[in-house]
Amino acid sequence: MAGRFRVFHAAILSLLVTPAFIAPASASAVEAREIDWPELSPAHGNPDGPALATGLDGETIRLSGYLLPADREGELVYAFMLVARRGACSHMQQPPANQVIRVVPSEPYRLSSNYEPVTITGALRPGLEKTQLFILDGAAIIESGYTMRRAEVSPNRNAPAWRDPSQDNPWHRVTRGAELSAQPPLEPPESLSSTR
Repeated sequence: MAGRFRVFHAAILSLLVTPAFIAPASASAVEAREIDWPELSPAHGNPDGPALATGLDGETIRLSGYLLPADREGELVYAFMLVARRGACSHMQQPPANQVIRVVPSEPYRLSSNYEPVTITGALRPGLEKTQLFILDGAAIIESGYTMRRAEVSPNRNAPAWRDPSQDNPWHRVTRGAELSAQPPLEPPESLSSTR
């Protein structure tokens, strides 16, 4: 009986070490190509919606951007949107779908703040997808042009510091006041100022 057990045990072990049972390498083990946001927006237009870079389908890429949580519990983020600029999707017009990536990290990411700068690495999949987010203004439906599942996520310590909003952004007066605006400060109407 002991001889049969040894043969059975050896057969099972040999099956477990064959290449068919070896787990595929993670996305970080494959050499990732560093890309930038313009590569996600091909020059040719698409009459049915935003043009997607279908040539990147399945390619392992590395890209930096800003994290906007879609599914979170406390500090742990289970899914998020990666956008090219801080503040996108809240208080501003939504970026085109080819400038938004829906990311599902390989393990929950510990968030320190909304729009935290991060770098993602993994296989990119083009395809339109809608996700509901709860942002400062309430619920919003955000359309992404790409998805990355089982992504490796790391903080991006090389991200540019928070920039003051541009003059084109109507919210620039809220963050820094009238000194950044070419317009004079808002004065209350006479009817309000006389009641004080």
